[in-house]
Amino acid sequence: MFTPVERESLRSELLEYATADRRITGGAITGSAAAGCEDRWSDIDLAFGVADAAELPNVLADWTAHVYNRYLALHHLDVVFGQWVYRVFFLPDTLQVDLAFVSSTEFRALAATFRLIFGMANEPRTIELPRAEGIVGLGWLYALHARSSIARGKFWQAEYMISGIRDHALALACLRHGLDSAHGRGIHLLPAGVTAAFEDSLVRSLDQAELLRAFKAVLGGLVREIRNIDGELAARLQTPLAQLAEYSE
Repeated sequence: MFTPVERESLRSELLEYATADRRITGGAITGSAAAGCEDRWSDIDLAFGVADAAELPNVLADWTAHVYNRYLALHHLDVVFGQWVYRVFFLPDTLQVDLAFVSSTEFRALAATFRLIFGMANEPRTIELPRAEGIVGLGWLYALHARSSIARGKFWQAEYMISGIRDHALALACLRHGLDSAHGRGIHLLPAGVTAAFEDSLVRSLDQAELLRAFKAVLGGLVREIRNIDGELAARLQTPLAQLAEYSE
C-alpha cells in the first residue's frame, strides 16, 4: 500500500519528467489535490497540454513506456472525454495514476479542480452537467430490462438492472441537491432521509420474490425523484413503471 509521502514523491517526479519533455506545453495538478481535499486514499491526477496534436499518440506511447519501466505499472486503461485522453495506470502498491493529455489548443481547466504548475493554459471552460432528462431515460430503460430479466429467470442480470435503477435515481437526487451526480461521488453528501428511502431497494438474495420486492421498492424511489424535478413527467411514468413489477410475476 502506498503512503502519502510516496504518492507526493511520485507526483513530483512525473511533473519533473513533464517539464523535460519539450512536447509538453503545460502541466497541471487536478482532482482532490488541486482542491486541497486530498486524503489517505487519493490517487494522482495530472493533466498535460501537447504542442502538436499529431504527436499525441507518440507522447502517450512514450509516457506509457516510462510509467511501466520506471514504476512497474501492472495495467492501464484509457478514458476518452472530448479531445482529452485520460490514461489511467494501476501500480503494484495499489496507487492509481491518471495522466490526461490533450492538444495545447484545448489545454484548460474544465473544473475548479485544476492547478497549473508550469507552462500555459487556455481560458477555463465549464463542462455541461448531465441533464436530468437523460438520467430519467436511463432509469426507465434499466427498469424495462429488470422486468424482462426477472421474467426470464436471469436473476444476476436482474440484480444488476435494479442496482442501475437505484444509481440513476440517486443521481437525480444529487442533481436536485447541487451535488456531483457522476459515479456516485455525491451520494454520501445527500440528506440521510433521501438515501434511507432507498435501503429497501437493496437486493438481499437472488430469488424471484426478493428481486420483485426490491424492484417495486426501487421503482417507487425512481418515481419520487422524477416527481421532484418534473411532476408532469412523473405523472406520465408512474403507472406504467408500477406495472412493470406486476408483469414480472
